[in-house]
Amino acid sequence: MAYSTTFNQEMISNPIRLIICGTDTDVGKTVVSSWIVQGLNGIYWKPIQSGLENGGDTNQVCKLIDLPKERYLKEAYKFKAPVSPHWAAEKENKLIDPKKLEPPIVQKPLIIETAGGLLVPLTRQFLQINQLKNWGIPIILVARTGLGTLNHTLLSIEAIRNRKIPLLGVILNGDHHPDNPKTIEQIGKVKIIAQLPRLKKLNASSLAEQWQQQHLGNIFGRLLQI
Repeated sequence: MAYSTTFNQEMISNPIRLIICGTDTDVGKTVVSSWIVQGLNGIYWKPIQSGLENGGDTNQVCKLIDLPKERYLKEAYKFKAPVSPHWAAEKENKLIDPKKLEPPIVQKPLIIETAGGLLVPLTRQFLQINQLKNWGIPIILVARTGLGTLNHTLLSIEAIRNRKIPLLGVILNGDHHPDNPKTIEQIGKVKIIAQLPRLKKLNASSLAEQWQQQHLGNIFGRLLQI
């Protein structure tokens, strides 16, 4: 089923590119990526996949929001082991070549999900954040709402800004917290773009409902100056 969105290809003169990166493992990057791909009528790409249980994250996104084949791109690298990319590659006697990770040019918003957090090694000499700096594509940081998120999120914001990578804002994933969002905004000097609550039913319909309720079409329109 197709869900209504504020965005369509005709409205976008210069296709959008966004990086979805998390503060930690299992923070909800894939669900948030699905949310944004659906909301922006975009194309999903996970350049590096470590761990192929349940078909990997691309398969999970496709199942969650019923994404057709023209709306996702094949991974540049896929490894069996659910470990850091550099080690997953070594286990298969391979080496990730950053030159093969150049984002493709597409005619819809391109939503790129990273493999883990900012300082994850892609090789033993090259961190993921080095790749993000080379790309220079705006980052949306996905963070938990609860205990521990302040340290992880503020450290991630500092790492991004120290390298002068554009940071669009933070999306919080999880149960509502009465103070953490405000603290992250105040101390991190960053916008909380949205908060995705724990959903009773996680599917395309519930994600679309949250997109509409939080007026994210308008919010992204302002952030991206569309």
